[in-house]
Amino acid sequence: MTKATAHWIPLESNPQVMNKVAFVRYMERLGVTSQLEFTDVWGLDPELLQFIPRPVAAVVLLFPITPKYEEFRKAEEERIKSQGQTVSPNLYFVRQTIGNACGTIGLLHALANNGERLQLGDGPLKHILEKTKDKSPDERAGCLEDSDDLAKVHEESSQEGQTAAPSPESDVDTHFICFVQRDGSLYEMDGRKPFPINHGSCTDLLTDSVKVIKGFMERDPDNLNFTVIALAAKQDD
Repeated sequence: MTKATAHWIPLESNPQVMNKVAFVRYMERLGVTSQLEFTDVWGLDPELLQFIPRPVAAVVLLFPITPKYEEFRKAEEERIKSQGQTVSPNLYFVRQTIGNACGTIGLLHALANNGERLQLGDGPLKHILEKTKDKSPDERAGCLEDSDDLAKVHEESSQEGQTAAPSPESDVDTHFICFVQRDGSLYEMDGRKPFPINHGSCTDLLTDSVKVIKGFMERDPDNLNFTVIALAAKQDD
C-alpha cells in the first residue's frame, strides 16, 4: 500500500479506549507521562460541565460528516482564505493524509499543544515532535506517514474497543477533531482542514469549546452521533 492510499483502522470513541490510547500506549510506547486523563462529557449544560475536573487541557469531538457540514466547511475555508485570521506561532498543527487516522491526529493535537503539562521521555512521540517542530503542517503529515511506531500504536489501540474493529478500508462517516487553547485564543484542530480555526478569545477551554460544538449540533439537529471527551486533570481513584 502506498502512502497516498494508506488507511488505518478507525478508533472507537470511548473514554476507556481513549485513555488507553493516549496514556497507556503513548506512555509506555511513546514515552509520555502526565497527570491528565480523558473523561466523558455527558452533557453540555453548565450544570453538567461543572463535574468535569479542571484544568481542562483539550476537548475532543467526534461528529458526523454530513452534507450540511461539508457545505459549511467549504464556505468557512473560503471565508478565512479571503479575510484571513490570526494563528499563534506556538500552535502545533498537522494535516491528516492517512485515511481513518483522525482519532490519532486528534490525540496528537491534544498532546502536542500541552507539552508543558507532559513529561516526554526518550520515545517516538518526543522524536516526532522534535523532528517536525519547524516543519509545515503538510511536512509534518509526511513524517507521520513514515512513523512505523505511531502506526503500530494506532493499530493496537484500534483493536481495544468495545465493538468489533472495522477494516482499514471502511468508509467512516464520523470524524475526530480537537479544541485547544493557545495564547488566549480557542483553536479548532482538524487535520482535514488546511489550517487551524481561530474561534476567538478563550477564558475557559471547556465552556468556550462547548459553544462551538453546539454550532455543530445545530447544523444537524436530527443527528445524534456526537461524542465529547475532555482531557482534564486526573482524578483520584
